[in-house]
Amino acid sequence: MSQLSVTISQGFRNNFLGFLAAVADQTGDLSEDEFWGNPYPFGNSIGHLLLHVTGNLNSFIGAQLAESGYVRNRDLEFTDPQRRPKAAVLDELARAVDLVVATLDRQTADFVVIDSIQTMHSDLIDSAPGTVTQVRTSAQEIIRMAKSRNIAVLFVGHVTKDGQIAGPRVLEHLVDCVLYFEGDRGHQFRILRAVKNRFGATDEVGVFEMGSQGMSEVTNPSEVFLAERMPNAAGSAIAVTVEGTRPLLVEMQALSSTTSFSMPRRTANGIDFNRLLLLVAVLSKRVGLRLSDQDVFVNVVGGLTVEEPAADLPVAVAIASSYKNVPVAADVALMGEVGLSGELRTISHLSKRLSEAAKLGFKRAIVPRNSQRKLDGAPAAIEVIGVRTISEAIEAALIG
Repeated sequence: MSQLSVTISQGFRNNFLGFLAAVADQTGDLSEDEFWGNPYPFGNSIGHLLLHVTGNLNSFIGAQLAESGYVRNRDLEFTDPQRRPKAAVLDELARAVDLVVATLDRQTADFVVIDSIQTMHSDLIDSAPGTVTQVRTSAQEIIRMAKSRNIAVLFVGHVTKDGQIAGPRVLEHLVDCVLYFEGDRGHQFRILRAVKNRFGATDEVGVFEMGSQGMSEVTNPSEVFLAERMPNAAGSAIAVTVEGTRPLLVEMQALSSTTSFSMPRRTANGIDFNRLLLLVAVLSKRVGLRLSDQDVFVNVVGGLTVEEPAADLPVAVAIASSYKNVPVAADVALMGEVGLSGELRTISHLSKRLSEAAKLGFKRAIVPRNSQRKLDGAPAAIEVIGVRTISEAIEAALIG
């Protein structure tokens, strides 16, 4: 019978007992000097390492689950000068393991974390952990056990270079919810996004910041993303996007410079590359900007990835601002989808977008005219300017 077929607590229990037996076997022939000596690459003696393991067991499992009242002294774990007898250290470790085993015997798991599913192994399959068959079989065994015992299970999975879950796609079909942590490793912000949820909507996101203490929630992402913005800088425009149902204000930066190549470069960071090509073509054809000899670079500040069409207008205005070397007014926020004819098309959640922009002190918002007509209850602190074409939007947004 596969160990994955028994309960999670029994599996942990067997692992701890196996660890204790292995320690006894490896240390049985060591003398006291070898036990407390320092010839090992870990930087500490075997005795001190076992004291540290004992402290971990007592502190994190014994004290929290069994309420043993254990008080830990980490300094003595690695610098104990008494060099107590080897048998005493092993007895103390055995008592800690007994406490853990007793605790697991009377605990029923309500929530289990598998980190990671690619490291799990099922005896039913004769293949190495991480293979497609092993991942699928292990996940199926765990899910079957969890559903039969009403246990919630969280799988942590490796991802590929493309950001997709490594292994068979069937793994995503087996589970009830799939969450992705997105973000550039060079930036501190991460977005938790649901791509599948059988019990709720997938249009909610969470924004987190990586700090010295780990991940922490960003309660007001818009304010954080705009904190270092340079007002009245050419090539910068504020976009009001919606991630799920949460409006976010992000800075779109664009740079247009004369190319030194026969084929001008187009670089997009944070937006779809093909969308950038479309906007450059619209600006060239409908607005009359000569971008055929210009390298165009677009960046979304903060390492975010913006996919919604409402970001078209701020990107186009930022490119025009950089090309003309005329800044966008600092109190203007932009939102709107750009069509191939240069027209601005209706966007959703306009009231939420305007409320978020007004909250951060913006005085004007340039939106598609059709969206303005359908607007019900705009904030009094912000002026809503409805425009029909991209040319009108550029004229209204640029200073002078």
